[in-house]
Amino acid sequence: MSGSVRRSERHKGWRALALAAALMLAPPAAAEVPQRVVSINLCTDQLAMLLAAPGQLVSVSNLARDPLASAMAEEAAAYPENHGLAEEVFALRPDLVLAGTYTSPATTGLLRRLGVRVETFAPASDMAAVRAEILAMGTALGRDEAARAMVAQFDADLAALRADPATGPRAALYYANSYSLGDKTLSGQILAAAGFRNVGAEAGLSIGGTLPLEVLILAHPDLIVSGQRYPGASRSEEVLDHPALAALGTASARAAMADRDWICGTPYVLRAVRALRAARDGLTE
Repeated sequence: MSGSVRRSERHKGWRALALAAALMLAPPAAAEVPQRVVSINLCTDQLAMLLAAPGQLVSVSNLARDPLASAMAEEAAAYPENHGLAEEVFALRPDLVLAGTYTSPATTGLLRRLGVRVETFAPASDMAAVRAEILAMGTALGRDEAARAMVAQFDADLAALRADPATGPRAALYYANSYSLGDKTLSGQILAAAGFRNVGAEAGLSIGGTLPLEVLILAHPDLIVSGQRYPGASRSEEVLDHPALAALGTASARAAMADRDWICGTPYVLRAVRALRAARDGLTE
């Protein structure tokens, strides 16, 4: 009797060990599809609104409603807004929070310590990053198929818009404080996709930096692209009204572009390309 009991106990032990081994060798379970998603970053706001399933996204940041900064301000009005505060976000009972890499570490750190899953997204630095951000958002939301379809449409639309910049007109991106951007930036690639050569890149900028006014004047670009003006004024913007720029006259056209289409790595960058293509076509009319 006692021998059979001992054998039974040994069998139970072996089964437990076998089960433990199987669990250790099994692939990790896929993350559950989040049901209550909160975004606290302007760019993740827009990607989430584009890709989330109905009812999945429960709040976006207050910046998403700003028509000067957000390409989806109208759509954002349908969502409760948040101000990116940890206590405010936690009260929404999210099972996923979407943030940027520059979101306050105190906020994301506290949310993680409270057991909330937080996914961070870096600013898109080029067109390839736009595709990667869309796919990453699809994975985070459990919406991979929708993300792949969006990337396919993005690629098709970009191919239809793209023009060869090799022999195209020359344009300068020129902002407050004489700030400009080179080719290894999202803005620079938007410029190239529209068929422009980048004066900033010709001056030695690969990413962002200062393009002295004198260099800009001597370069005689066909088009000077600047951002939209915001309410109020600052001394940093005075360079945009410098008499030397006005003296260029018809030698250089001016175009003010809506920042909302340039800021984030979303399909709305194609709207910026279209606007530049229209400006390019206007140079030859």
